[in-house]
Amino acid sequence: MAYPTTHAVLNQPPALEGHNVFLSDRVLQEALGREGAGWARESARVLGDAAGGEAIRWGFQANENPPRLRTFDRFGNRIDEVEFHPAYHALMKLGVNAGVHALPWRDAKPGAHAARAALFMLLTQTEAGVGCPLSMTYSVVPALRLQPEIAQEWEPRFTSLEYDAGLQPAEKKRGALCGMAMTEKQGGSDVRANTTRATPIGAPGPGREYELVGHKWFCSAPMCDAFLTLAQTEKGLSCFFLPRFLPDGTRNRIAIQRLKDKLGNRSNASSEIELQGAWARMVGEEGRGVPTILEMVSHTRLDCVIGATAGTRLAVTQAIHHATYRAAFGKKLVEQPLMQNVLADLAVESEAATTLMMRLARAYDEGQTEPAARLFARVATAVAKYWTCKRMPAVAAEALECLGGNGYVEESVMPRLYREAPLNSIWEGSGNVICLDVLRALSREPGSVEAFLGEVRKARGEDTALDRAVATLEHDFDDLETLEVRARRVVERMALVLQASLLLQHGDAKVAAAFCRSRLDGDQGLAFGTLPAGTDFAHIIERARP
Repeated sequence: MAYPTTHAVLNQPPALEGHNVFLSDRVLQEALGREGAGWARESARVLGDAAGGEAIRWGFQANENPPRLRTFDRFGNRIDEVEFHPAYHALMKLGVNAGVHALPWRDAKPGAHAARAALFMLLTQTEAGVGCPLSMTYSVVPALRLQPEIAQEWEPRFTSLEYDAGLQPAEKKRGALCGMAMTEKQGGSDVRANTTRATPIGAPGPGREYELVGHKWFCSAPMCDAFLTLAQTEKGLSCFFLPRFLPDGTRNRIAIQRLKDKLGNRSNASSEIELQGAWARMVGEEGRGVPTILEMVSHTRLDCVIGATAGTRLAVTQAIHHATYRAAFGKKLVEQPLMQNVLADLAVESEAATTLMMRLARAYDEGQTEPAARLFARVATAVAKYWTCKRMPAVAAEALECLGGNGYVEESVMPRLYREAPLNSIWEGSGNVICLDVLRALSREPGSVEAFLGEVRKARGEDTALDRAVATLEHDFDDLETLEVRARRVVERMALVLQASLLLQHGDAKVAAAFCRSRLDGDQGLAFGTLPAGTDFAHIIERARP
């Protein structure tokens, strides 16, 4: 007896792959040219093609086969090595070859930071786990330049376009990567509570040799060739450069205790380490470790903004792609009015994040020569870091819901994205730390308030909701006694008026109008999908369509 076929696959969308992630991102293309990095379009096209192709499979494989710690070899020798699946190395090679870790330091032409931001956004849409070592290698260069003799030796290694994953003395490698080890278990974000001690080997001071003894609760990317870390000296907390190998070619006394079992970012290794008289060199002035390492942290915070923007874009593309092909109740989902509202609202969030991120990256370019741009970048980095990273988990959850049950299974990229979503908000300063940092910058750096408001006021008169929000913001700093307890609300308003101003200046008019009506007029619901009636949903969705 012949039985009817019961397993016909109907009403399912095709996989979103085999496309160019850059060429399908209209907003990013526009921003690349606007922010002075149009010369990098070909590099972005090449990386975008790879990110939408085989690299998607590498991302799944790297997460299905997380890193493993090998503490000893088979003879009992301590080796402290981290093993990765070949897919992770393939992704790292893709990023290093594209210069994601080094572009502005290799080619300091105008727009280099903006170009690099676009490349980083493309790569991390494929797999965010490679972002940590690439980001820290990019970010360490400004800090190292405070100690020129160390920079002269190591900067060529950190800016090489060759990915060399082997653990061996740096002088034998074609390229090197840098990590960071700041956090200790008793201090968390309060790094001044760190107890790791640094003892000079001979004369003390910048560039000199020290022995470090202590424990680091989080050492990011422990497979790297060197780390920037903090330790106490007689003059207080100081910054140190800590390589994996000693000058004589033997291994430094850095013991990896274990790898963290993390919620997300599972393809990347994070660890606890013991420094057992580890050899290091001081970077910057003794006792000024926090300001020194902040040269690195400011750039990694920029990368938190880029990472959150990338995750937001990935979530939106997955939701729109699914809704374009999936039908329910006699229509494609993308044609259903309420789903249109949700998708358009997500698309508005993505366009606002991308526009802000790329403008912020340009400020890093301009800040090399313009004091006002440097002040703007100082404040706007923290503001953008707080808000884009806070929005990312909500975006991921809403986009996952657009896919329904298909989004909740591991064959989809959505569970990985959902687990990844909170990370950038935690890394390099959680929400409270970042908000207090905004207040600190505004109070301690003369001109920073005007630099920020100067950018916002460029759209004055373009939208009444923005004008009212800016007027409110200008009075937010009047009551200093309650400012700290109101810090989150103040920083949120700063982020929204900045995004609104940038969209009105540079973005699509219909997207900007939807943003101002929903984010500044006070009628935004707690969930996505509450844009006002009359919004041109189809137009906004089409701009975001992959």
